Amino acid sequence: MNFDFTTEQEILRKTVRQFVDDEIMPHIAKWDAAGSFDTSIWSRLAELGLMGVCVPEKYGGSGMDYNALAIVCEELERGDTAFRTAVSVHIGLNSMTLMQWGTEAQKQQYLVPQAKGVRIGAFGLTEPGAGSDVAAMTTTAIRDGDCYVLNGQKTWISLCDIADHFIVFAYTDKAKKHHGISAFIVERSMVGFTSKAIKGKYGIRAGNTGELFFEDLRIPVENRLGEEGEGFKIAMSALDNGRFTVAAGAVGLIQACLEASVKYCHERETFGKPIGEHQLVGQMIAKMEAGYQMSRLLVYRVGELKNKGIRNTRETSLAKWQACDFANKAADDALQIHGAYGYSDDYPVARYLRNSKAPVIYEGTREIHTIMQADYVLGRRNDKPLAKMLPKWPFDE
Repeated sequence: MNFDFTTEQEILRKTVRQFVDDEIMPHIAKWDAAGSFDTSIWSRLAELGLMGVCVPEKYGGSGMDYNALAIVCEELERGDTAFRTAVSVHIGLNSMTLMQWGTEAQKQQYLVPQAKGVRIGAFGLTEPGAGSDVAAMTTTAIRDGDCYVLNGQKTWISLCDIADHFIVFAYTDKAKKHHGISAFIVERSMVGFTSKAIKGKYGIRAGNTGELFFEDLRIPVENRLGEEGEGFKIAMSALDNGRFTVAAGAVGLIQACLEASVKYCHERETFGKPIGEHQLVGQMIAKMEAGYQMSRLLVYRVGELKNKGIRNTRETSLAKWQACDFANKAADDALQIHGAYGYSDDYPVARYLRNSKAPVIYEGTREIHTIMQADYVLGRRNDKPLAKMLPKWPFDE
């Protein structure tokens, strides 16, 4: 296997890194404290072609491969998790799901403006009583002529107050359990839609996260994504993409922890020498580096499977689980290395630690991924190719 980046990918990495250094780093402490970021960032990301980095050119995207998406997520999270989360949701959970399951009309109406950054897409699966147990959802979509009537609530939805439209999951036949879930494209402008941000989050404070409410909201039949009853398959395929971007972002967070810690190790002295010369501090740095390298290999392996159009649920689960755990540990060690200063806002490592916890929970908790990996090894789980896999790269134009 060749792990070298192409010239195009190297240019992409440098471009996103420069963007983070210039546009995010100088302001993120202020945005984190305020609980929001400057939404003009969206237009600047669009100008760089990042809002549709791995969407085919015929749908308004840059046409790059899935590892290019990983590069974008890694570099954005080096700046702050809020920006990687926004791209994860917009591209990983929404755009790539439209690519895989959408009709041509749906792609023209929603995917094209998303890839160009004209409109923002998001994803609504989690509910107050339905997280890891997707079948526990209570949101319903009842067919009424040429519409579905949607009623229910979603929570912990990224971009809840920002996105123009959402891929939302609801029961069309509760009796069929998983096989009775369907997916719909819901627009913010539809009558019966409201959203509300969640305040007081532990981490990812600059990101917009909250609840969606649907009250007798009428969805045209043509806004159903896939067939009735395919919603669970669509959701799981979307999570394969979302988890990939989360894992890639975790690699970027480890990198941020390393950069901050190495810098501090050269600046701070105790007992007459730089703290990096103390063995236990060096051990923490070494473990960060190991976590960074191992996570990166797992992530780009998944990217290659996606490029080949091979189902990657098992590999993506492992990458997401391990990279997020490594990032959480790296952030904890980074704060420890900084000592009391790390506990303040004078350094970024407290923010890194706060941000590192959510990815361990969302898009499959570490416990869910642990169970999944055990089931694969013990032969209790064996994934079959989905009826509609992501297209191979280079995309067939």
